[in-house]
Amino acid sequence: MSPSPDSIARPVWILGAGLALVGLGLVAQSQTTNPPPPSPAFMTQGFGTSDSNGGMIAVTGVDVTGGTLLFLVDTVGRHLSVYQAQGGTSSTANLKWIGGRNIDLDLQVDGFNDKSEISYKELARRFSDNGPSATSNER
Repeated sequence: MSPSPDSIARPVWILGAGLALVGLGLVAQSQTTNPPPPSPAFMTQGFGTSDSNGGMIAVTGVDVTGGTLLFLVDTVGRHLSVYQAQGGTSSTANLKWIGGRNIDLDLQVDGFNDKSEISYKELARRFSDNGPSATSNER
């Protein structure tokens, strides 16, 4: 015995009405809640590209203002430089050097602002005590 068209249409109609109410509720909520604080301009969103040769790494991304960020890493000289490019008309288009630094010492630090469950020093101690089984959760 196959179900009648009326018995199929009723659940579909109820499901459609429920989805419409959920959608209206989400729209209403998004209009009444405070927007999240803006992200720092250097944080990328969406997409980016990267390329490298024997001594340089270039990574691009889009910041919250719509400008394009370019991160250049000199792997030989161990320097980082960051640029922001903004498109538009000849009066609004620009290229800004955001900053740069020698990252040689940065790359030698065992941890900075590290929120890992196990610090580098603790993990190194475990490896010296236990070898490869050091990653178990025993403390």
